[in-house]
Amino acid sequence: RSSWLLLAPLLTPPVPVVTASPCSLCPEGAHRFQWIRNLVPEFGISSSHVKVLSSPAEFYELLKVQIKTAQQRVVMASLYLGTGLLEQELVDCLEETLEKSLQAKESSNLRVSILLDYTRGSRGRKNSRTMLIPLLQRFPEQVRVSLFHTPNLRGLLRLLIPERFNETIGLQHIKVYLFDDNVILSGANLSDLYFTNRQDRYVLLQDSPEIADFFTELVDAIGDVSLQLQHDDTVRMMEGMVHPYQGDKMAYCEIANQRVMEVINSARTRQELLHAKAFHSSQQGSSSLSQQGSQASEGLKPEPDTWIYPLIQMKPFGIQIDEMVTETLLTEAERDARVYLTTGYFNLTQAYMDLILGTRAEYHILLASPEVNGFFGAKGVAGAIPAAYVYIERQFYSEVCILHQQERVQLQEYSRAGWTFHAKGLWLYLAGSDLPCLTLIGSPNFGYRSVHRDLEAQVAIVTENKALQQQLHQEQEQLYLRSGVVSPSTFEQPNRYVKLWVKLVTPLIKNFF
Repeated sequence: RSSWLLLAPLLTPPVPVVTASPCSLCPEGAHRFQWIRNLVPEFGISSSHVKVLSSPAEFYELLKVQIKTAQQRVVMASLYLGTGLLEQELVDCLEETLEKSLQAKESSNLRVSILLDYTRGSRGRKNSRTMLIPLLQRFPEQVRVSLFHTPNLRGLLRLLIPERFNETIGLQHIKVYLFDDNVILSGANLSDLYFTNRQDRYVLLQDSPEIADFFTELVDAIGDVSLQLQHDDTVRMMEGMVHPYQGDKMAYCEIANQRVMEVINSARTRQELLHAKAFHSSQQGSSSLSQQGSQASEGLKPEPDTWIYPLIQMKPFGIQIDEMVTETLLTEAERDARVYLTTGYFNLTQAYMDLILGTRAEYHILLASPEVNGFFGAKGVAGAIPAAYVYIERQFYSEVCILHQQERVQLQEYSRAGWTFHAKGLWLYLAGSDLPCLTLIGSPNFGYRSVHRDLEAQVAIVTENKALQQQLHQEQEQLYLRSGVVSPSTFEQPNRYVKLWVKLVTPLIKNFF
């Protein structure tokens, strides 16, 4: 059964996806996930260009090194930039690199583009905006700071909802950090917790110009429909652009859809042309090889053994690519396949839950124990959020037990003293394999917010290379090693007590966190 056919019911009218016929240029034995390129560009690379990171400290040090060595572009998309000493050090690195570029003899080519969420980035008197204003003042021609404002927060709603709570309506949640032709995909934000003791996932794609170009264009497209931060801490839209909360909502969303889909579809076209060119070159090379010896193959790149697919989810703009691909992967997971799925906030959509409970693969779902939940110990109403997640977890576990699926669907809770847990993603092990051939890594949490409210991006990494598969396997093992299996006794512990009011309120508010 074709995986592509399974996508047909999911292609809703608002999503202007251009479908492609099955490629006849692919070598025999190519991986089974090439159907994804019917939706997004496919980037074939060597596995030697992929490095999996494991710790917040490693992530932070890499960010600093990459900023200091960047010569042409620094593009960073995050929910927000924190205001502590570690974040200030990052800003200082940017300033130092920009200063060097100005002093260089040739004209300065370095450009810095930063995309953050408007509501989260504006929280408090000292915030992401105040951290970045000195860069805008010092380097007005080289630095751009865009603040995305959801079109769903407008009118009376925008006036009435207070700070922090307004972030529940919708956010810019993409986390991409790129420097020249090196790209870091992660779920981590630019904040001290994510540099010290908040566990996430991180992958570096080195010397990958096509992938870097794609994410640069994506961040530019979202930036173009975002508010532009000015050197005096005011914001304004680009000339001629519809305003996200003052202008016509439908017109704004339509323009945003067109801008983002233009990036996706133009990249797909470019990659298809590259595939065709590479195929014909290799055909001519093999033909010449038989007549002229090994000289004909000189200069040809080695065939890729790893493929990168960017998966975008922006439901406010009618773009549902990540949702479609994730649902199809879960649908297609065969008997005896193993799926390791992790999220810092366990609040799966009904569609994902139904697929997990209704398909044949073995599932190991890693989630945060209450103590490592990012909201643990928070003040006010937010302090009850970990209890709400416990309630959601218990309901799902009860469903697993009712269906007698405990052997096939296993919940595991991450626990680590002094740390919080923010890792999200998926590893897929085909039947009979001890190593994963596919992983999803990026910003989505597989919950209602990720699917319906926020702007999200992740990549599917598919590899045939055993060394990279081993890297991904070790990453998965290291996370799961710090977990305990959930059983009925888990919910009898005193710290799992959920107050009645939380049980009553959770169904009403679960779509907002």
